[in-house]
Amino acid sequence: MKPLLPLEDAQKRLIAMARPLPAETVPVEEALGRYLAEDVTAKRNQPAADMSAMDGYAIRFEDRDGPWQLVGECKAGSPPCPPITAGQAARIFTGALMPDGADTVVMQENVERDGDMIHLTSDPSPARGHHVRHQGGDFKAGDIALESGTYLKPAALGHAVIAGLGSISVGQCPKVAILSTGDELIKPGSDTKPHQIPASNDVMIAAMLAGLPAQSRSISRIKDDMESLCEALESAKDCDIIVTIGGASVGDHDLVAPAFQRLGGETDFWKIAMKPGKPLMAGKLGNSLVLALPGNPGSAFVTATLFLLPIVRYLAGAKKHMPVIHIANTSTPLPATTQRAEFLRAQVDGQGITAFDNQDSAKLSVLAAANALLIRPAHSPEQPIGAAVSYIAV
Repeated sequence: MKPLLPLEDAQKRLIAMARPLPAETVPVEEALGRYLAEDVTAKRNQPAADMSAMDGYAIRFEDRDGPWQLVGECKAGSPPCPPITAGQAARIFTGALMPDGADTVVMQENVERDGDMIHLTSDPSPARGHHVRHQGGDFKAGDIALESGTYLKPAALGHAVIAGLGSISVGQCPKVAILSTGDELIKPGSDTKPHQIPASNDVMIAAMLAGLPAQSRSISRIKDDMESLCEALESAKDCDIIVTIGGASVGDHDLVAPAFQRLGGETDFWKIAMKPGKPLMAGKLGNSLVLALPGNPGSAFVTATLFLLPIVRYLAGAKKHMPVIHIANTSTPLPATTQRAEFLRAQVDGQGITAFDNQDSAKLSVLAAANALLIRPAHSPEQPIGAAVSYIAV
């Protein structure tokens, strides 16, 4: 019997089958959730000039003990107010440009004003440069503001704008077709007979993709016959990724592999040393990457987390495409594993991580209650309560 492919090897082989998609330029307002295709270089200094970080009075540090004569007022969004000289101060507001001659701001709470004269009322005297945001203190023109491969969160978009960009280069969104197979599947919300199941997997997988820069379409409830499956696969060949769910094993009605081969597909790997998810298959059909996920919901979810989401991130230009690994202490003892890596549905909180007693991959109730996949590498020894273990947040 051919040995199962180790999980890490399968993940590397999947990535090696693909290349990031070409870049496209989009307005910053439309780039949320995308990945940068090239470094963003700042076009300006931030701040562009010295400005006040507080409402108060701009002074010369040499005159820090006062008193000062008030000679002007500096507002945010206005050109600099007139320069100040020895013994003078200017009323200044947060974000206003510092007047020439001033290098320090005294908070308005720390002075008293008597007409045009300002007196310091609190000790110690202000430090030089206190409450001043200096030119280029955040970044300077020519600095790398954001690196290629960065996931564009709201703050990153704000950073790109303040750096002087109105549009940015991002990776294209991969097109993903989701094919859910099985005679037993019926439309969600329909009345079911004992031999029928509402088609939930394609809804779940599409929802997993919703947080990524991907364009997905569902081709659901494909019958377990060769012609229907071949027709569905053919209809999806315009997509970058074709995901099939179910029919990837070796039973008489598991037709994904035979249909894939009939259409000229090239299998790269099949059957992974992992639990759940052993029957996973990957290959190419024309220009499309094909990923055949198992049909049990737990298996489909785990394999999508470990294979589908990383390849989507990679195609979209992510710098870091693999799942983020966290560490927690297990709240229960964990048995040793054999040659297959195990991914246990679990709950993690401030007290630690607890794997569910029932790990049946068909039970969506367990999967829905989980917020983590506890990772048990192949050939792991037993772990006592309190042992540090790895997990993926889900």
